[in-house]
Amino acid sequence: MSEKLKKGIYIIPSLFTCGNMSCGYLSVMSSIDGDFTKAAWLLVLAIVCDIMDGRVARLTSTTSEFGIQLDSLSDLVSFGVAPSVMMYQLVLNKMGKIGMTIAVLFVLCSGLRLAKFNVQAKDNVTHASFMGLPTPASAGLLISFVLSYELLDPGQSLTFKTIPLLMKNMPIFFKTMPVVMIILSWLMVSNVQYVSFKKMNLSKPKAFRLLVLIIILIFLMIAFPQNIIFVLFILYALSGIVFTGARCYRAYQRKISLKKGGQ
Repeated sequence: MSEKLKKGIYIIPSLFTCGNMSCGYLSVMSSIDGDFTKAAWLLVLAIVCDIMDGRVARLTSTTSEFGIQLDSLSDLVSFGVAPSVMMYQLVLNKMGKIGMTIAVLFVLCSGLRLAKFNVQAKDNVTHASFMGLPTPASAGLLISFVLSYELLDPGQSLTFKTIPLLMKNMPIFFKTMPVVMIILSWLMVSNVQYVSFKKMNLSKPKAFRLLVLIIILIFLMIAFPQNIIFVLFILYALSGIVFTGARCYRAYQRKISLKKGGQ
């Protein structure tokens, strides 16, 4: 392979990464202007770019230390700073210094989460789970909330079908967002484990059921795009807490059983 072609292949993943960072910065500008719908959709595009740069790098075997560091910097902008600014402008600025503290905390925890991920990634092993809530998932919950909440505005040019029960409770979600951001910040730096879809094995016997579930989710997302994405991110954030709680409970039960057996 010629040297020029090699350089060209290495550039492609970085272009997606730069697209990720650019969308994050443009989202910040849109949030400052008060256009939260545009800010949220730009971050959706940033998530797409973030997915693509990793996939392209692995498919073309062009993963590099430079790419890993650039990806982390981009993620901090798009999934740390940008959603924090968006939520500050939309919700937290009404809370004064407390709101500002929550916004800063979210950014700091995003940076710490990304730094921890970089250290773990040095072993070049694709793990079956993440230690702590991934920053794109944390940002995704906030992004999907904004997209659903903005549907309450009757002046929206695009109208999508919505889930009435969910939309009825959107004002409640709005009021609890400061607490949600604190919880998300903690989850990012915690040792709570989350499923990594990078190591999903579709050749297993459960693959057919997984395929059926994916098809159902696609139909639901087509019918209620913004609402379903919001629900999925909530379920993913909760999944780590539920599974960790279940593991702790089983470990406690085993400990109790061993004590009883030793008596």
